[in-house]
Amino acid sequence: MKLNHLLLTVLLLAACSLGANAKKYSQYLFAYFPSNDNENIYYALSTKDKPFDFVPINNGERIVAADTIALKKGVRDPHVLRGEDGWFYMVNTDMRCAEGWASNRGIVLMRSKDLVNWQHSTVHFPDKYKGTNFANVTRVWAPETIWDPQAKKYLVYFSLLTNDGTIPYDKVFYCYANKDFTDLEGEPIYFYDRGSATIDMDIVYSHKDNLYHAFYKNEGEGGICKVTAKTLTPAPGQPAGSQWSKPSGKLQQTKVAVEGAGVWPLIDKKGCCEKPEKWILMYDCYGSGYYQFCETSDLSTFKLKHQTETKGMFTPRHGTVLPVTKKEVKRILKALAKKNKK
Repeated sequence: MKLNHLLLTVLLLAACSLGANAKKYSQYLFAYFPSNDNENIYYALSTKDKPFDFVPINNGERIVAADTIALKKGVRDPHVLRGEDGWFYMVNTDMRCAEGWASNRGIVLMRSKDLVNWQHSTVHFPDKYKGTNFANVTRVWAPETIWDPQAKKYLVYFSLLTNDGTIPYDKVFYCYANKDFTDLEGEPIYFYDRGSATIDMDIVYSHKDNLYHAFYKNEGEGGICKVTAKTLTPAPGQPAGSQWSKPSGKLQQTKVAVEGAGVWPLIDKKGCCEKPEKWILMYDCYGSGYYQFCETSDLSTFKLKHQTETKGMFTPRHGTVLPVTKKEVKRILKALAKKNKK
């Protein structure tokens, strides 16, 4: 009995310790670029109780100036990941729309401790992959990052198109990032495609079904579809891309053109979202002037919850929503105030 009591005490203490260290989220941070003629990084915040009412911060001014981080002096499609190691990781398309839709040749890798001051590195495919078909890219679109628990590395995935016929339409590839997140390791590896241009992939992991859910835009089918997998990479000896399921049907709750799918967890009543009960699928209705936010509990069936016109100070394009704590918001605002005084 004494042994059982001791074991119970240890388990209770461990549970209390985990509860004390668990983050309590209270707001949502939206990182985005605002328009084709303003390809810089901006932030907006919303609250746990009103998750879709985003208000731009920093007086509506940019958070990161693209001409200080990108070879093309423009960045699009910012994806922000809360890392396993206390860092935040951001990847961006290194591109200026004014030069054309097949004008970008690489991506920007970034990391930060406070979401304001970012270390940055560029990966220019023609230089890095000289002598291979990856040097012939005409675009490297919408990179994102996810932690791979099997490899214990950050996996960076993106869509590629080349002008030599080896990648005849946009297909998703991946590389692992190096330890300090300043470069990609090795050549890109095939990840997935739907048989026609496949872009804007966003992957989340669900503890409910222990599956990775990969949302993407498929130009051939039109709109946003999804595939799932038990692991990010295929089983040993299996071909690249074989880990993914058959694709779903279209998931957007509209008939207008959409792109830039992003999936993020809703904060629960206790301020937690590590194992969410509900998720939001958002996407840019880019030709219609609004964003849509759809709720789901199974990542398969969606209900439209909110529609936000993109006008005035808040004109989000393809970006990321990240749950943040009160402490993190305070730190962001303090860092911005200090930065703006310089």
